[in-house]
Amino acid sequence: MKKSLLAVAAGAFVLGAAEFVMMGILPQAAAATHVSIPTAGHFISAYAIGVCVGVTMLVFGRKASPKHLVILFMALALAGNALSAVAPTAGVLVAARFIAGLPHGAFFGTGTVIAKTLADKGKEGKAVAVMVTGQTIANMFGVPAGTLLAEYLNWRLAFTILAIGAALTIALTLAWMPLVPAVPDAGLAGQFRFLAKPGPWLVLGAVFIGNTGVFCWWSYVSPWLQKTGGYDSRFVPLLMMLAGFGMVVGGLAGGHLADRWLHAATAAVGQSISAAGLLLVFLLPGNLVTCAILTFWIAFGLFFINGPQQLLMADAGKGGGELIGGAAVQIGFNGGNAVGSLVGGMALNASGMNYHMTGLAGMPFTVVAVLLLATFALRFERRREPAGM
Repeated sequence: MKKSLLAVAAGAFVLGAAEFVMMGILPQAAAATHVSIPTAGHFISAYAIGVCVGVTMLVFGRKASPKHLVILFMALALAGNALSAVAPTAGVLVAARFIAGLPHGAFFGTGTVIAKTLADKGKEGKAVAVMVTGQTIANMFGVPAGTLLAEYLNWRLAFTILAIGAALTIALTLAWMPLVPAVPDAGLAGQFRFLAKPGPWLVLGAVFIGNTGVFCWWSYVSPWLQKTGGYDSRFVPLLMMLAGFGMVVGGLAGGHLADRWLHAATAAVGQSISAAGLLLVFLLPGNLVTCAILTFWIAFGLFFINGPQQLLMADAGKGGGELIGGAAVQIGFNGGNAVGSLVGGMALNASGMNYHMTGLAGMPFTVVAVLLLATFALRFERRREPAGM
């Protein structure tokens, strides 16, 4: 494996852990900042909103080498996570999470271009999957480690370690990553020209709506495991590790299939897996076994879609919009994250904290996402090559 791809994967690990660790430490963070669990969902939403706002950095950084952009993004991640580690109040933590989220979408848009540029011919899907694997490994090991720190030591240590990880990624990028040329400069308006076509909007709509559905449940997975599954809080880190394993396997499987089949159809398969899992969250009474299976199942589907959707949007932006195209997936992902946590919180409040209702609230969104991706595949895609964008 190329060391340059490992440097990008390291950045994806830091950002993936920063995004998802809050789900595992939500009860402790809520208690420490004296807010309720649904209100603490704002710590999740703030990061997601930062992701959406931060993509504007690519508009002004389009002439820079992707290597230099990665260094900038990791410096922001360092600052945001360091501030999260020392935040004295809920308001400061919300602001810190917003800062930490700023580089996320821009990084993945840039990382997708780097991975495609450095990949061997016909292996672009696997190269992007390597980058995404950094994010999924974060969920397999980083998030459970953060949850363990919160359970036995202090939840703030998780953010301290992430700040150190961002600094390490800067060092790896300087040492291992070649000076990848900047994307063609299509001008300010040219970066967004691809959005005048309908195809990208179908994909972005699927990303946003699908993740809204999944995050109705995933935002509250830690209390769900305890209240519905009957797990003691000490076992939640192990369940987070199981979820991370599902994400790793799902991400690699989705990237492998995307190199051999229709990208949109591959993503639709992943969304269908998530939709079925959310329906079962609502229907099944919940116990140790079923909740563990569903944690793996939905996490598998969540990241099965990631590589194919990144490739779809990077291809759509060819000619100067590649960075924006790749980053737009993360805007949709984290926009759905923000809305999903809010919708899930409302479902909990309306149902008297019935955690089964997070599955019912989320499932219809994922079904709509499947339909959007199927529509794209039928209208614009032919075997192994997107068309009509």
